Amino acid sequence: MMKTKCLISLFVLGCSTLTFNVGVAMDDACERDGPPAQEKLVIYQVFTRLFGNQQEHFIPWGSIEENGVGKFDDFSDAALEGIKELGTTHIWYTGVLHHAVIRDYTQFGISNDDPDVVKGRAGSPYAVKDYYQVDPDLAVDPANRLAEFDALIERTHRHGMKVIIDIVPNHIARRYEGLNNPEGVEDFGFGDDASVEYSRDNHFYYLPGRAFEAPDLPEAIQALGGADHPLADGEFEETPAKWTGNGARKAKPDATDWYETVKINYGVRPDGTHDFPSLPEGFEKETYSAHFRFWKDKELPSSWYQFRDIALFWLDRGVDGFRFDMAEMVPVEFWSFLNSSIKTAKPNAFLLAEVYQPALFRSYIQLGKMDYLYDKVDLYDSLKAILRGDVAPMRIAEVQEQIADIEHHMLHFLENHDEQRIASPDFAGDPIRALPLMVLSATISSSPTMIYFGQEVGEDGSEDAGFGDPTRTSLFDYIGVPAHQRWMNHGLFDGGALTDSEAKLRKYYVDLLNLTRNEPAFRGKYFEIHRFNESKNSNYPAKDVFAFVRIQDTQRVIVVVNFSDANEQEFDLHIPKELLLGDNNEKSRPHLRTLFGPDRCEWEEGEGEVDSISIRLNPSESMILELYSDNP
Repeated sequence: MMKTKCLISLFVLGCSTLTFNVGVAMDDACERDGPPAQEKLVIYQVFTRLFGNQQEHFIPWGSIEENGVGKFDDFSDAALEGIKELGTTHIWYTGVLHHAVIRDYTQFGISNDDPDVVKGRAGSPYAVKDYYQVDPDLAVDPANRLAEFDALIERTHRHGMKVIIDIVPNHIARRYEGLNNPEGVEDFGFGDDASVEYSRDNHFYYLPGRAFEAPDLPEAIQALGGADHPLADGEFEETPAKWTGNGARKAKPDATDWYETVKINYGVRPDGTHDFPSLPEGFEKETYSAHFRFWKDKELPSSWYQFRDIALFWLDRGVDGFRFDMAEMVPVEFWSFLNSSIKTAKPNAFLLAEVYQPALFRSYIQLGKMDYLYDKVDLYDSLKAILRGDVAPMRIAEVQEQIADIEHHMLHFLENHDEQRIASPDFAGDPIRALPLMVLSATISSSPTMIYFGQEVGEDGSEDAGFGDPTRTSLFDYIGVPAHQRWMNHGLFDGGALTDSEAKLRKYYVDLLNLTRNEPAFRGKYFEIHRFNESKNSNYPAKDVFAFVRIQDTQRVIVVVNFSDANEQEFDLHIPKELLLGDNNEKSRPHLRTLFGPDRCEWEEGEGEVDSISIRLNPSESMILELYSDNP
């Protein structure tokens, strides 16, 4: 057999490396040939309130004065360049819109919020109080807060990145108060007929004749942790009571309900039937322009226009797209209406939705005109289960097969504001253990990759913030993010205070994410070779390893990952010659070089229809290889 040594090793971190999966038997391979990806996107999610906070000592339920808070101005030129270094194309600024918060801003004309219907002291960013304004906590001068956010949009664009913010269409804060409404815009609920449970043009659902009662909260999450406050009296005036944000139809919601919010009515009657037109059969094949024309002459529920105008307001201010919270709780017809309006105004707008039911994926993409959905219940949940040893890597092949026709639309992540930090004991317990998951997540698809600030330096989310639980960086409290703060280095954003392991981890992310951005194969076709090797290769460690190939034009890239944090893997990866040669002839057989990971592999040219790569991977290590030819 002819053997060729792998060339070029770019980066190795401890026991972690990236591995390429090469080889595919055409009968056994899963090929993805979906819509072309012009660019492999990287989304960097920041929780805006926490990103720039330099306070290093915290107390549970602490105030801004005690625990500190970040500002729009903390996203300096140095900070933005540091974010861009990760290959970032879009920054998702989470928690920008004005939401209910326990702090006195009455000097700026803002009413005080009631702790009995606010989660934590800083409040949930998903209980929006004013859709035409940004949160006063985030501004150096709250009176000038919208201008400060405008300046952040401009700075972000100047550094070559785009801006995403949240829109939360399913629910709003229990007490909404628009202080910056454009001319002609009334607040939610204005003009509602509260004497009936439902009317098409009511913004809310009501419980006539019944007054709202604050929920009975367990001691751990009592308002402000039990601290004295003039409004923390177990009372909140709302008559008649409204349905709660998660759809609870009770005047007194439970502690587990989204009691801080009320549900928006989109013309869905209480019995589930619709009070708006249906899309014609076959409309999943139509363009957003056709959807826009369909809705143009229809009479629609008032809430549809309310949220359309909100989205267009932010687009006009320079926002480049939206992440839609709990999109599956809002009818898909509304999304057809809203997203076709957005795309008509800004064709390149980025539209990401939170949808957790696989049966709804294609409907929300094709009829709802979403660009991207969370790939949580398929890929994320599967990777987490593999790391825990609950399922075998074969599950990945099954997932990719199930979403092959929509893979480009399924955004990948390992962390976000709702999920446990990778380094927390309830996930991996160590950021190094999760690196093979990160490699696979970032390279297996042409879809965007998203990381959550602090993930790239191993933040573990262990702080006791008050309302929020350890393992997740709190959404509801004023708190700091220690590992991220070490990268921030007192506002220098140069990583100067990182430990050696944190600095190496960040470089790993920088190298990996930029590789996925720069190599054409990661925008191309996917071939899974795991099953082929499992069935025909006796020394392939299928219970710990997963391998696949990515192809774009003449570039062929192989990714191999070792999920085991205990076992070294040494094996031959079999690759069908038909896949490797492609359109080339026998005289231009491929060579092998390492793009990412350890330089520990050898090419073995077989005599039959299969070639092999001899590979050795340490625990939690991965490898990315490229096949290339001497001939153009």
